[in-house]
Amino acid sequence: MESKVKILKALADPTRLQILELLKNEERCVCEFIPALRKAQSTTSKHLDILYDAGILDRRVEGRGTIYRVKNPKVFEMLRLVESMALEETCEDGQST
Repeated sequence: MESKVKILKALADPTRLQILELLKNEERCVCEFIPALRKAQSTTSKHLDILYDAGILDRRVEGRGTIYRVKNPKVFEMLRLVESMALEETCEDGQST
């Protein structure tokens, strides 16, 4: 139960969802996230650490940089389901008004 909560908490942030979008098709160096997210290096690293600690991301050191990738692509399936649920909810809200 604890690991489920950790994963869901890690995903419950717009910046972290943005990070996952950036990692959808390829691994990236931490230096690539900073301009894409428009966040400070320390803030970006904090978000990456949360995703890593939850087991969503994997990382390796390459030279002076750290390379991140999605550890399990099932996270994208889960996000698609959440997006579908949100869309259904939005459509239902529009029909009831």
